[in-house]
Amino acid sequence: MESIDKIHGTFEKKQSEQKNGQVSAAVIKRLPRYHRYLGDLLREGILRISSASLSRLMNVTASQIRQDLNCFGGFGQQGYGYNVKYLYGKISELLGVNEGYRAVIVGAGNLGSALAATHMFERRGIARVAMFDTNPDIIGTKIYGIPVYSVDELGSFCERESISIGVLSVPKEAAYDVARVMVDAGVKGLWNFANMELKLDNPDVIVENIHLGDSLMKLCFKIKTKSEEADND
Repeated sequence: MESIDKIHGTFEKKQSEQKNGQVSAAVIKRLPRYHRYLGDLLREGILRISSASLSRLMNVTASQIRQDLNCFGGFGQQGYGYNVKYLYGKISELLGVNEGYRAVIVGAGNLGSALAATHMFERRGIARVAMFDTNPDIIGTKIYGIPVYSVDELGSFCERESISIGVLSVPKEAAYDVARVMVDAGVKGLWNFANMELKLDNPDVIVENIHLGDSLMKLCFKIKTKSEEADND
C-alpha cells in the first residue's frame, strides 16, 4: 500500500490546486455524497473498499469516482482500493467538517423547529447555538434544547459569538433584512429556506438557496415520465 505520508503529500498538493479554482463545481457538489457513503461504511466496520464496490453502492461509475478523487490526490492504489477511514477524514477536511463552524437559525416556526430537531448539523461538525424569532410566546424558551432569542438581538449575538452560518427559515419578505443584519455582523454563509433567490452584493458571503418545492416537482416530473414510458411500452 502507498504510504500515508506519500498520500498526504499528494493530497496537500491537490488541495492547493483546488483552492486555486482548478476543481469543477460538479466535483465539489458530489463530495458530500462521498462523505455520507464513507461514513456509512465506517459505521459498518468496513475499512477498505475498491472503486468498483463503491460505484455499485453509489450508482455511479468507478471511472467517475476515480476522476473525482484524483482531483484531490486519488487516495487509492491499484489492487488495494481506498482506505475508508483515511479517505473519510480527508473529505471531511475538504468539506470543513472540523472547522468548528457555529450556526444560528432565524425563524422558529414549523420549518425552523424541524431544523432544530435534526442531528444533521452536529454530525457535520456545525454547532447550532441559538434560534431567533419575533414571537414573544417562544422568545426565552428552548426548542429541542436550543435557546430562542428576540430577532432584535440577532446582530449583536452573531458578532459576539462569532457565528459563521445563518439559517433563514423566515418569510421571503423578511429574508433580505435578516440576511443584511447577519452579514453586517460577520456571518460568512447563509443557508436560505425563504422560498426566494437571495442574492447579495457582498462577494465574501456564500449563499445556498434551498427550494424544497423544486425538489418535489422534480420528483413529480420523474414519476410522470416513468409512467408515460410504461404506457408507451
